[in-house]
Amino acid sequence: MSQPPPPAEPAAPRRPLRDWLRRRLQGWRLRHQLPFNFYIHLIGIPMAVAGAVILIGAFPAWCLGLWHVEWYWGLAAFVLGYLPQWIGHRAEGNDLGEWAAIKRLLGLPYVGISPRWNPEDPDRL
Repeated sequence: MSQPPPPAEPAAPRRPLRDWLRRRLQGWRLRHQLPFNFYIHLIGIPMAVAGAVILIGAFPAWCLGLWHVEWYWGLAAFVLGYLPQWIGHRAEGNDLGEWAAIKRLLGLPYVGISPRWNPEDPDRL
């Protein structure tokens, strides 16, 4: 007498957005392994994003004359948010993410992960 086949295990649920976000976070952590670089980004990213939002919001309102926003506050926040990130990447020894992506698109050499961390697979980003 033959044994009945074991019950099939349910398929793992597909979560493409969560998986995509997890891969992005893992890649970000690989490029920010130096603690100084990591923590300086926690300050610089929100400041740069806020500056971009101020600039984007100020321009159309200024053109229509509806809202008087000083555009230079947005520019200052963006620059003061981006500058520490640039300093952090200089200390880490790799290119900023945006510049690395632009260099990759143009076929130019770039440093995605600092050579000091010696990843086992440098092409995983």
